[in-house]
Amino acid sequence: MIIATLCGMGFGTSMMLKLSVEDILKEEGLRAKIESWDLGSHKGQKADIIVAPDDMARHLKDSESEVVLIHNLTDEAEIKTKLMAAINELQA
Repeated sequence: MIIATLCGMGFGTSMMLKLSVEDILKEEGLRAKIESWDLGSHKGQKADIIVAPDDMARHLKDSESEVVLIHNLTDEAEIKTKLMAAINELQA
């Protein structure tokens, strides 16, 4: 499974989300390849799940990936709940 974290420049927000995703996967005993992308280069990439701030929804509306939109980037519970729902959906 490939999980991508996304933000405008590919540095701050996507890296913060990547660290959160890594912690959640470790806690759940799951493994995945986690990539950190900027908005401009995500279209040429493939991921099973994309985790991004909710203000990027319009850029991801046609994505073939399962999209997880996060409202509060510092809310670990929100990230975990939404990420695990996406993972469970893919595994169903």
